[in-house]
Amino acid sequence: MAHFAKISEENKVLTVLSLDDKHTQNSEGVEVESIGQAYLEKHNNWPSHLWIKTSYNTFENVHRLDGQPFRGNYASINYTWDSENQIFWKPQPYPSWTKDISTASWVSPAGARPSMTQEQIDQTIAQTHSWEYDWNENTQSWDLINLLA
Repeated sequence: MAHFAKISEENKVLTVLSLDDKHTQNSEGVEVESIGQAYLEKHNNWPSHLWIKTSYNTFENVHRLDGQPFRGNYASINYTWDSENQIFWKPQPYPSWTKDISTASWVSPAGARPSMTQEQIDQTIAQTHSWEYDWNENTQSWDLINLLA
């Protein structure tokens, strides 16, 4: 089963369709993206160059079945196609966040979300608190919040 993202001229993902392998393979049984694109153009009245193959098993440039990651992320509606880097991007979560090409993910200016301390984990398990780090765009920092407060 192959998956293709239908994108707009502005590179926004409009939908994702799956195709039976027989519609994407050449006479030797090798999957070829352009064959799938031609099939989709013919049967969906949408230009072939606006159908981009995507991998159902790829997320943040990791293949979940230990295969070869393909195009950064599995495309979803409202993602953006970056043809230069060959990556499908989630919508940018905050204006200050930037693209990390190597992980096909957005990163905050303060780095990764901090880890919970053992005390915070224990309190969450005991249900006396429910700790979470939330991004604060105004201060450009991670704020620790108690969801039970």
